[in-house]
Amino acid sequence: MTLDPKDFAPNKFVGYLQSAVVPRPIAFVSTIDKEGNVNLSPFSFFNVFSINPPILIFSPSRRVRDNSTKHTLENVREIDEVVVNMVNYAMVEQTSLASVEFPKGVNEFEKAGFTAIASEKVRPPRVKESPVSFECKVKNVISLGDQGGAGNLVVCEVILMHIQEEVLDQEGSIDPLKLDAVARMGGDYYCRVNQQSMFTVPKPATAISIGFDQLPPKIRDSKLLTGNDLGRLASVVSIPKFEGPILYTKEEAHLMAHQLIKQHKIEEAWRVLLQASDS
Repeated sequence: MTLDPKDFAPNKFVGYLQSAVVPRPIAFVSTIDKEGNVNLSPFSFFNVFSINPPILIFSPSRRVRDNSTKHTLENVREIDEVVVNMVNYAMVEQTSLASVEFPKGVNEFEKAGFTAIASEKVRPPRVKESPVSFECKVKNVISLGDQGGAGNLVVCEVILMHIQEEVLDQEGSIDPLKLDAVARMGGDYYCRVNQQSMFTVPKPATAISIGFDQLPPKIRDSKLLTGNDLGRLASVVSIPKFEGPILYTKEEAHLMAHQLIKQHKIEEAWRVLLQASDS
């Protein structure tokens, strides 16, 4: 199926878009207006975009149904400061509650049962229950359109980061299991980062890898090795040198190599493959 966005109303195309671009981290953003009213709202159009300077960007889109703007967007145009709070599983239901479109001036901290604590360098408070919070100055707000569904990129520079000690490991780094983060999928679906959903992918060698095109055809065209298997084999700097007798059929070698690669034993997998017959 091929879709042209121009063939769909925004409220129809958004379902495909949000279900395909997943999972999306959640920015739980606290802002304040010029009268001092606090707002708290979650946004899944969000990520980190620079390290030096440290830049986070989230996007409060214009509402599709009536083209109105969100209080968060109105607030950052008045007071150019925000706190981006991260969301974990323990607070996800309350976070969802804060997304209700309460009237302007209503405090979502109170409505959703969160604890507001004073920030150190910006005026909006941060969420005490959040495992990680970023105090930020708004550098720019970039409008992407004036129609319903158009985004507004709020470019935020991190000036202070708070991390709860409970999510740190013994080395002082954030432990992803202790963080227990959640992310948005399409529709009402979320996902949770836990032991069952996490896996590691070792980075390729810092030197130039051989790549898919340099894999021997009998390996590259395998019906038993997966694309992931071949990716790991192709990440080596050079094909290992091995001279020895033929010990396996091609099928036996590829099945054995598949299991070895799952155990991250790439050198052993190569050795087995090089001991296989060509047919």
